[in-house]
Amino acid sequence: MVADPVRVAAALLTDARDVTLLAHVQPDADSLGSALALGIALRRRGADVRVSFATPEAVPETLRPLDVLGLVVAPSELPARPALLVACDAAEPSRLGSLRGLLDTAGTTVMLDHHASNPGFGDVQILDPSVEATVVLAHRVLGAMGAALDADVARCLYAGLVTDTRGFRTAGAAAHRMAAELIDAGVDAESLVRPIMDTHPYAWLAVLGSALDRCVLDPAAAGGRGLAYTTVRAADVARFRVEEVDGVVDVVRTAAEAEVAAVLKQVGERRWSVSLRSHGSVDVASAAGRIGGGGHRAAAGVTLDGSEEDVLRALRTALEPALPITGVPIAG
Repeated sequence: MVADPVRVAAALLTDARDVTLLAHVQPDADSLGSALALGIALRRRGADVRVSFATPEAVPETLRPLDVLGLVVAPSELPARPALLVACDAAEPSRLGSLRGLLDTAGTTVMLDHHASNPGFGDVQILDPSVEATVVLAHRVLGAMGAALDADVARCLYAGLVTDTRGFRTAGAAAHRMAAELIDAGVDAESLVRPIMDTHPYAWLAVLGSALDRCVLDPAAAGGRGLAYTTVRAADVARFRVEEVDGVVDVVRTAAEAEVAAVLKQVGERRWSVSLRSHGSVDVASAAGRIGGGGHRAAAGVTLDGSEEDVLRALRTALEPALPITGVPIAG
């Protein structure tokens, strides 16, 4: 670790002429917003900048308006040995997918992240689990650089902040002050947030209805605090945007009788991407960590191989910290 990593990263970025910024696989507004905010500021300072992620092939539809300078490129267009590589919101190297190897070939690597489960990686590590979103760390770096906070940069930062705080439900005072600064810089919150958080195709309502019909309440799970869970089948996962499928868990989590909500998304014949949410008394990041995942205390995830029953058994065991974890499917 280096002392005062924000200032070290700011100095590196200020002097850099060529920068590659990576979001994690299936990028969300926090990951891509952090990368694009830094990228826009750097491009306007004259640097050669590119932003990328391993999967999917294109920017999620709701996030495309953030890329005002066309900085996002396909992985095939990235240099094999980036001069300066910045990883944004990746809780571990594997979250970069097929691009994780660039961490080894880059001249210098900078990591910005806020996940408590992050083991630490990169030459310069800006890791702060106390902040609500990685865009908060990107905002700090931009401030240390003395970079102009124009409307385009502010929109990228606001998108990450509003989504990772669930519409500011989990935001502290500092995050609200940052949001006010971003609005002062030109963010139109309503027009920015509605397509990202509050707009879905009509057909998605039927998928949501089917998932809720399959929802099960297990009051004894999670040490008696309760687990509500459901599944989203592979065909529906393929039909809809990642953020729409992920949105199912935010409805399941509203069940008053369950402290923990889980949605099992089928991403292969025997592979499941699991989203976990908690109201706070159960640390789902620790639970996910026991079976190969990670995240935050109130929001985490894991990818598991096995049957639906295998995955549910693993989840129930992971949510009971006093019990040994046995017979858990291999984590992806």
